[in-house]
Amino acid sequence: MDVTLREYQLDMLSRLEKVWKQNRSVMVQMPTGTGKTHLMAKVISKVTSFPQKEKVTSVLVVAHRRELLEQIKQTLATFGISERQVRVESIQKLIKHIDEADFYPSLVVVDEAHHALAATYKVLWEKWPDARFLGLTATPCRLSGEPFTNLFDVLLQSWSINKFIKKEWLSDLDYISVRQNSVTMSMVASLTKRGTDGDFQTKQMATVLDTPESLEHLYRSYKQYADGKKGIVYAINVVHARHIADYYLAKGLRCAVIDSKTPTREREELVEDYRQQALDILVNVDIFSEGFDVPAVEFIQLARPTLSLSKYYQQIGRGMRISKGKDNVIILDQVGLYLIFGLPTMERDWQAMFRGEIKGKGNLKNLLTRPLDWWESVDGRILVNEEMVRVSEIQAEEEARRKERLDNARRKGKQFARRREREIYGKIEVFRELGLYGIKVGGEVTCPPKFEAIEKMDWLGKPYFGLATIPTGRTGKDRMRTVITKDGEDLHTRITGELLKVDDDVFEYRQAERGRFVPMAWDARYDRYYGEVQHLRIGGTPFFVDKRGTYTLRSTDTF
Repeated sequence: MDVTLREYQLDMLSRLEKVWKQNRSVMVQMPTGTGKTHLMAKVISKVTSFPQKEKVTSVLVVAHRRELLEQIKQTLATFGISERQVRVESIQKLIKHIDEADFYPSLVVVDEAHHALAATYKVLWEKWPDARFLGLTATPCRLSGEPFTNLFDVLLQSWSINKFIKKEWLSDLDYISVRQNSVTMSMVASLTKRGTDGDFQTKQMATVLDTPESLEHLYRSYKQYADGKKGIVYAINVVHARHIADYYLAKGLRCAVIDSKTPTREREELVEDYRQQALDILVNVDIFSEGFDVPAVEFIQLARPTLSLSKYYQQIGRGMRISKGKDNVIILDQVGLYLIFGLPTMERDWQAMFRGEIKGKGNLKNLLTRPLDWWESVDGRILVNEEMVRVSEIQAEEEARRKERLDNARRKGKQFARRREREIYGKIEVFRELGLYGIKVGGEVTCPPKFEAIEKMDWLGKPYFGLATIPTGRTGKDRMRTVITKDGEDLHTRITGELLKVDDDVFEYRQAERGRFVPMAWDARYDRYYGEVQHLRIGGTPFFVDKRGTYTLRSTDTF
């Protein structure tokens, strides 16, 4: 069976083939539910079609959990890819027996590559120095802020979640959260202890949140917003998961618990029961954060706080696959992760996280910025406002307040409240709001108004529209520039100082470092930063070489 790819997957495959001409190791970011495994299968089918030498396993696929291994094997079998040429192994088993490995892959694929720590995975790079490497993930970030650049040379980023939703490749969200001034958020804010991974400590989470009142709140929220729908509940630990399931079962709901200690056969039977409508709710502990592909998931209930941006996305992503009769996925955010991370549809600077410049960690500053609303119940317990609210309603309230402030400012003649300005260049519209510039394409905002200035660039045949200046730093006095494409998208580059020239997609500029100007370059085609580059021409072919002679930015190699 041939692997048929969608538009965005074909685009990613083309970009991957180009980047592999210059780099050995590439990480690909695509949101959960957009078909990373299908892209993997297409890449593998290309590699395995080449003639192979004896004792060569064309491709090695590495994953960190047994569920992922089985899912990958099933997908490859569906597309007719022979197990003789592809080995699918767990990283734990592979590392344990690495010295015994007598096969020589030309390609190593690391699934869910955000788990790939250099201390563990680096041995694969050393064992097979002639192999290419491909890492796949929806979330190229780490809670610790450690970079991935010690394993992968470059990150290729796919469309934003918003764009996938607009194109109807992902399900829309009906996001419902506890209010900011709820008792739950006071509880989450009280979680001061951290585990060895830097996340909330499991024991303290369970002590604070695994209570009869919290269980009742979970059930009432489900009944109000998702009654009769199929979904997944994320619990703190096994005991919490069983408490939730017992409460739901007592209320007549068809649900079951799955955790890491559930025997494989029983786990498979429970998942099959879920697929066949014999179960409506699966309560789990980190089992379905990755590798669970059931499009009919109609709601996700978050009952476990986390500081990990990756875990937040992986959990919500289980419900974002589209399916017949499913208008959207309901997110029941019972622990206020929206207040810690913002909505999943927010634009994220994955490139900066990949490079280790930004941590994939939640922000607790938004918790409890308003006083609690509380009262005493008949039995003497202190109760706090626990109602859930649609985030769209919160946004509408905030927008109404913003418009009211703007109207007041206009009436008072404030300078910052001048009428919105706009300039149109073909399909690109540059608009101004509250003193900052944004971009619209076809009437839709592709870059919100956050830029201090936007310079249009007339580059014939180039896919770029202009440079946008962003105030940075604590005082907002520092300056950084990013590139805006002709599709009105922000490439999230970090060009500082003076732009000197642009040649064959290489932006050369000078930035100030310790009182002197340092030449730098950013390669837009491969999204990499370099020191000063030299321009060479060999046999009529242009090459751009880092001044250290370490990297060649262009070549005529083929995939």
